Amino acid sequence: MQKKGYLSFVLHAHLPFIHHPESDDYLEESWLYEAISETYIPLLKNFKKLVDEGVNFRITMSMTPPLLSMLDNKLLKQKYIHYLEQLIELSQKEIERTAFNEKMNNLSKYYFEKYSEDLHLFKDVFNCDIISQFKHFQDIGVLEIITCGATHGYFPILSVNEKIVRAQIGVGVQTYEKYFGRKPRGIWLPECGYVPSSDKYLREFGIEYAIVESHGILFANPTPIYGTLAPIVSPDGLAVFGRDMESSRQVWSSINGYPGDFNYRDFYRDIGYDADYEYIKPYIAHNGVRVHTGIKYHRITGDTQNKDIYDIQWAKDSAERQAGHFLDCRTKQIEYSSHYMDTPPIVLCPYDAELFGHWWYEGPYWLYILFKKIYYDECNFELITPSEYIDKFPTMQQSEPCKSSWGANGYSEVWLNHSNDYAHKHLHTAGNRMCELAYNFKDTTDQLEIRALNQAARELLLAQSSDWLFIITNNTMVDYAHRRIKDHIGRFTRLYNELNSKKINEKFLKEIEEKDCIFPDIDYKIYL
Repeated sequence: MQKKGYLSFVLHAHLPFIHHPESDDYLEESWLYEAISETYIPLLKNFKKLVDEGVNFRITMSMTPPLLSMLDNKLLKQKYIHYLEQLIELSQKEIERTAFNEKMNNLSKYYFEKYSEDLHLFKDVFNCDIISQFKHFQDIGVLEIITCGATHGYFPILSVNEKIVRAQIGVGVQTYEKYFGRKPRGIWLPECGYVPSSDKYLREFGIEYAIVESHGILFANPTPIYGTLAPIVSPDGLAVFGRDMESSRQVWSSINGYPGDFNYRDFYRDIGYDADYEYIKPYIAHNGVRVHTGIKYHRITGDTQNKDIYDIQWAKDSAERQAGHFLDCRTKQIEYSSHYMDTPPIVLCPYDAELFGHWWYEGPYWLYILFKKIYYDECNFELITPSEYIDKFPTMQQSEPCKSSWGANGYSEVWLNHSNDYAHKHLHTAGNRMCELAYNFKDTTDQLEIRALNQAARELLLAQSSDWLFIITNNTMVDYAHRRIKDHIGRFTRLYNELNSKKINEKFLKEIEEKDCIFPDIDYKIYL
């Protein structure tokens, strides 16, 4: 069948930088370990299966600088290994505990094998290096990795001082080059937060294209004639791709999206909450609070307590059926769209990477089946990366995208509202002070001052993470998010005062260098 269009999957792999060498008691560090076992390793395994089976596919992933920094952190690697060892121990106990129920017992054996394989892959095959595994797939041409802002700072609000946005972009690009040995061609704008003033800095650092929310394209000026089915180019020369709403709805929708299928594993029902307290106590939070363990026996049926036991084969059957449905829908969409377009349409499907595996346990398998179907079945489109598309079709309509985000209601209220607005005056003040420090100390050769200046830049960047504001808005782990903003602004302010008074406390500086060890190669002069 003649190819009339293209499909582009873009997965946004991001977590805030969480690193607590002072303690083993930070529940938030487990966000990384869950993502490795439930999202990153399953994706890598499915990429390898596709390559080994001779399936020609394309996928794009952003890997954000905080995530890269954590995946490269020796202490966090050791803690992840301990996390797996605990889960292997727990799943061994579960094999004995569930002997009375054949279905649950089979699942406990599945979890024992899964986490044992994760440990083997991570230690013996990957050599504790997840990043190099993704780099391999980029190097052989099936994966395009793109960058993001240094700490996922939200550009539309930070742009009151454009030097702050420039630094977010510059440090993000530098971090990408460090790990992947090339310049990134594209960027996932943090929270898909687009503001026109950032384009010139994106282009300065070699970024060719960005991913934005649908209405960033649909409300562009002038109105793009092909909507989100083709990229546009901004006045500063940045190609911009918009999210396709129809395909996104089929996956994201809480009402009729694929992840809500009753055959899929239920995320919320976990033995961390179900098992006897004394039995599960060694495997939950150190303070005794029940939390998710990752061992879940139920599927999405009934209310929380009345759920059927999960059946892996039933779940795979649903994933295969839905992959076929998605393929049919895209075939019809592209067939219809191609009739009124001069260039082949591109359907861009951007999602949080953690949707695939962490939230939607079967997501990586669904992608694997879908990519095989696209390769082998009769369909009128093929997979492509945004870079490949703009190389094939470099002529684009010029239009200025609309200021936008993919947060609730499409603009900035998730990151600026009554629950978190207190933070912005501190973030803006610290940003202006960082620019002041960079100018006043631009000629310093004092090594202690340079260390303090670079650490001040790290503290500012960490405080700017959009994750803290998002967490506060959504009322999850709020105390932790408040504390992170307070700690980083507090550390920055102390460094600012010590630099200006020429009284740098080296002991304090060393302590926070060890805690907030992101971006070891940062140069504070990025703020000039």
